[in-house]
Parts: sequence; C-alpha cells; structure tokens
Amino acid sequence: MKFTFDRDSMLREISIAQEIISTKNALSILSNVLFIAENNTLIIKATDIKVNFETKIPIDIEEEGTTTVFCDKFISILNSLPSGDIEFDQKDIIVTIRPISIKGQFKLKSMASDKFPEFTSSENVPYFDIPAEDFKNMITQTIFALSDDESRLNMNGVFFEKNEDNLNMVSTDGRRLAYISKPLCQGVNSFPSATVPPKILNIILKRAPSEGFVSVSIVEKMIFIKFGSYKFTSVLIDGMFPNYRRVIPESQTYNFQVEKADLQNALKRVGLLVDKKSPRIYLEVSPGKLTITSQETEIGTAKEEIPCRYDGEEIVIAVNYVHIDEPLKVMNSEKLTFEFTGNLKAITLRPEPAEDYFHIIMPMQME
Repeated sequence: MKFTFDRDSMLREISIAQEIISTKNALSILSNVLFIAENNTLIIKATDIKVNFETKIPIDIEEEGTTTVFCDKFISILNSLPSGDIEFDQKDIIVTIRPISIKGQFKLKSMASDKFPEFTSSENVPYFDIPAEDFKNMITQTIFALSDDESRLNMNGVFFEKNEDNLNMVSTDGRRLAYISKPLCQGVNSFPSATVPPKILNIILKRAPSEGFVSVSIVEKMIFIKFGSYKFTSVLIDGMFPNYRRVIPESQTYNFQVEKADLQNALKRVGLLVDKKSPRIYLEVSPGKLTITSQETEIGTAKEEIPCRYDGEEIVIAVNYVHIDEPLKVMNSEKLTFEFTGNLKAITLRPEPAEDYFHIIMPMQME
C-alpha cells in the first residue's frame, strides 16, 4: 500500500476522526483510523463503537490497499510537518511517513484492518434534508439543557420528533426544559422519535457548514447524518423520553419584558457572588423594575435593579442562576419575556416577539 497525500487536507479530516476516538491506548483498534486507498481516493473511518465517522480525500495512489494507523501519533506527526505532499508507504505492519519537503521519515506500527469494526450501512436508509443553519440553531438551543446524570439515561440526549410537518427538538434535566420547532421540507415521511446523544450533536455543531443542507435519517436505534463528504452515525439512547408536553404550561397569569443586554449584564455582576454549589438567585419583579439578588453566603451578596415592563403585583421567585444564564447565551433576540403564574410554578422564558423556541425553568424553594 503506497500513496501520496496533501498534509493540510489529511489533517483537516483526521482532526474530526480524533474527536470521535475515545481512547488513546495504542494497543486498541479503537484508537486507530482505518484507511482504504482505491481509485485515487482515500476513505477514512473512525469509531468509538457508538459513534462512527467516514470521509474521503483525493490522493495519488501507487499501490492500493487497506490498513489502520494509531490516530493520536499520526495527527501529532502531521502537526509537526509543514504544508505539502507526504508519502505514505506500508510494508507488512510498518507504515513509513515521508514528507516530500524535508529529509526525514517516521515509522509507525499498524494493526490489521480486519480487526476494525464494521460500520452499519447507510446506503438504503431514508434521509430527509434540513437547512444546515436551522439544524445547528436547533442543537444550540437545546443541547445545554440535557441531563448528565447517568441514572437518568433517557434524559442524557436531545429528543427528536416529527410533529405534522415540523421537526421538534427537546431537552430536559428534570428542572428545566428547552424546546425548538422548525418546519421540514415537504414530503418528509414519518420517522420514529429518538433521543440523540450529545457527542454526535456537538461534532455536527462544530463541523457542519452554515449554508446548504444536512441530511438526517432516524431508524430503529440509529441516527445517520451526512453533509459534504462526511458521514456520521450514532447509536440512539435507550429508554422513553419524558412526556415533556405535561411540563409546558397551557396558560400563565403574569408576564414581564426586559432587555436581554440589561439582564445578561446584571446577571454577570450578581453572579460574582453566587454560590456555585447552590446557585440560587432571587428575581423580585414589581411594576417597572426587576431586582436580581444573589443568595447571601459567607462571602456576601449582590443586588442589581434593571427596568422591566410589568403591571402585576410584586412577587419574588427563586431560580437557579445557571438556568437563566445558559439560555441567555443562545437566545438571539434583543428583548425577552418571562411568563409565570406563581413563585413555585414553571416559568416560561421566550424571545420577544415570540419565535419558534422557548425555555421552561422550574423555580427553587425560597430560603
């Protein structure tokens, strides 16, 4: 097996493979990438068993073949070399890497390609297309609110469902919920609802373009995603996602509006004295003003008042600082609306004017 490749093209693809690989044990086949050189194309595969990645780059082949290389060391070698062509030459289990531009070489031991796990074929699965920008926005609006508690595995991912002609994505950790819905292209067939692990979604968020379309297919226990030359698959999370619709209030008695920048800046300052282990803050809303106060600790407390639009009775609500701060980082409107009924019932946080997403926050007990 012998071919020549462009260093920058290879490094770009191998960097994605490295994000997939979860082990750096040189003796494990899962720490290796699979190379298949044929028809002047190099197919690159990487997996951690649950998430698979495949791509291809053009190369100049002298001798076709298949092998694996230890990804961590291979990427370190590429990072140490200047841009330009590099020769890859395998004899028996030894891979020799020779940069054309310098007088040097590296030798790596390879592992037999037949030990590399087989990928589930994506050839005949039913894909639907969604604008890449919409898909990335949906991930951004939901991925931070899922649970990382392994005892609540069914909440450890983002829930996908087709509802009429829309794709809904929902996440929750039991104390908050993030929801977004976008229209699908016409003619998309039904597909099973699924809870998708965050690993593949974070990679898509990082690697998918903002233009064009992403193709998605959800079949039993698997999700397939492709764009450009990239193909990803992931095992889905077992277990039934909670009935999230029961958490969404049908109507709420009161609401107030604030400028997002005002709230975000006030939270940043009040947050300096928030206890990280119990990040309770108090929202005191009265006609014309919102007062944000951190819970008093041994260090002290902080308070800030900002203007708001509100004409109801004065009320104080205790909330988790993080559950307000994190949605603000992904909401892209200049104004926000908080809807509520009492200080112990669910709060809805929406952009103003309303868009296709919102966040539900459960208050904390007053102390």
